[in-house]
Amino acid sequence: MPFAVYVLGLAVFAQGTSEFMLSGLLSGIAGDLHVSLGAAGLLTSAFAVGMVAGAPLTALVGRTWPRRRALLSFLGVFVAAHVVGALTSSYGVLLATRVVGALANAGFWAVALVTALALAGPHRRARATAVVVGGVTVACVVGVPAGAALGEMWGWRSAFWAVALVSVPAAVALPAAVPGGRPDDAPLVSAKSELRALARPRLLLTLLVMALVQGATFCTFSYLEPLVTRVTGLGDGWVPVVLALFGAGSFAGVTLAGRLADAHPDTVVGLGMSALALGWAALALTAAHPGAALVLVLLQGALAFGTGTALITRVFRLAPDAPTMAGSFATAAFNVGAAAGPWLGGMALGAGLGFRAPVWVSAVLMCGALAGAGILSAPSVAGAVRWPGRGGPTG
Repeated sequence: MPFAVYVLGLAVFAQGTSEFMLSGLLSGIAGDLHVSLGAAGLLTSAFAVGMVAGAPLTALVGRTWPRRRALLSFLGVFVAAHVVGALTSSYGVLLATRVVGALANAGFWAVALVTALALAGPHRRARATAVVVGGVTVACVVGVPAGAALGEMWGWRSAFWAVALVSVPAAVALPAAVPGGRPDDAPLVSAKSELRALARPRLLLTLLVMALVQGATFCTFSYLEPLVTRVTGLGDGWVPVVLALFGAGSFAGVTLAGRLADAHPDTVVGLGMSALALGWAALALTAAHPGAALVLVLLQGALAFGTGTALITRVFRLAPDAPTMAGSFATAAFNVGAAAGPWLGGMALGAGLGFRAPVWVSAVLMCGALAGAGILSAPSVAGAVRWPGRGGPTG
């Protein structure tokens, strides 16, 4: 795998840490800036909204740039936003930096994915995707807990400084690792043509399935703490262990999917989604048993991110003539799920359905994803739109 792909994974690690680290910093931010916990929580929502809206917008802006320049520009804005965030004493300014940081993150993600695939070659697409997405899973295992620990020791601002500093090695290595010109093997396609390619029903349905899978993942992930402490019966000290288990499973799943999805993409997606649906239901049913709960958390983390990696690769296969915008839409779909899942889980909790309710919501979302996958494999759809390499059109 080219060294540049690992550099991109390092940058994504810093960005993934920023996206999820506020869960352990909200009290410190609220106290320091004299706002409510709810207002502090909006900082996370602002980042998610910035990612969803920013992915296609920044991809449109940067699609004509050489990839190295685009990556460095987006990474530079991301670092600057965190420096300003670490220095400010204004809640409004901090909120603005979260939106700006998310926009830069979304642009970087979109360009990083297409760059990794181009550098890795056609036979290692899934492995390259796994390295980039693996940055997010490492952030869950290492970055988020480390950010919380820094916030506990030196205040929430130290976590923002740490994210900026971790981004610096990637910024230094990118100029040497990524070619300076457009390395494209095809002429630049117009924005209108790329957007038209993304309007294909099969691709849009794949993006919907991807959002449902991620929604199911983050619905349960966001509420693991009350599930573990109030249903499983484990103490508060077990919460970091459970989160680390989920993160370790995620990393393992991404790594394995990267090795399997290039040769067997449909099998990885189909089996992964089916196992996820069964796994969420099993976790809801057995959450009171510590052994079963811990094993299922590990397995679901692996299945969720492994399947997600294969779905991202599928998006690029379905849109070979819209590489940059395909990456941005995949990023947007991921974050739609990341925002909608916790919201739906919170609604279930607020309705008094119990602490297992978010896990049941995850199972229902996966049933919806499986239904979408069933439509994708229906003869009428498959006949009209064939996979690349199997004859017929590619959308």
